[in-house]
Amino acid sequence: MTTNDVLKNAADSPIAGKRVLIAEDDFYIAADLAYAFEREGAVVVGPLSTLAEGVAAASSGNPLDGAVLDINLFGERTYPLVDMLRERGVPCVLATGYGRSAIPILYQHIPHHQKPFDSQAVIASLFG
Repeated sequence: MTTNDVLKNAADSPIAGKRVLIAEDDFYIAADLAYAFEREGAVVVGPLSTLAEGVAAASSGNPLDGAVLDINLFGERTYPLVDMLRERGVPCVLATGYGRSAIPILYQHIPHHQKPFDSQAVIASLFG
């Protein structure tokens, strides 16, 4: 597949142009997620690796169509960021090394993917 084929496919994608915040502190997982979203034509905000960066991005007033958030960014829980995004009506998917039982009850209804996960499954959970 050529670069032009990838670009054409991305332009035809239902998520083309959607702005997605990615907050993930594992470089390889963040890069894989960003690549998967960009390949589908989405605009990636980040990847961001700290809670402070995520809060700054969510507070910027720039539009966001979705977010993929690691629950634990270098020891800080991202639930305050989840709350900020939910107040803005931004759908979220949680990415975590923890099982569902480790997620507080208030957040268990949010789609979550346990690492390692398939990036396409994360995209489908967010925009499917």
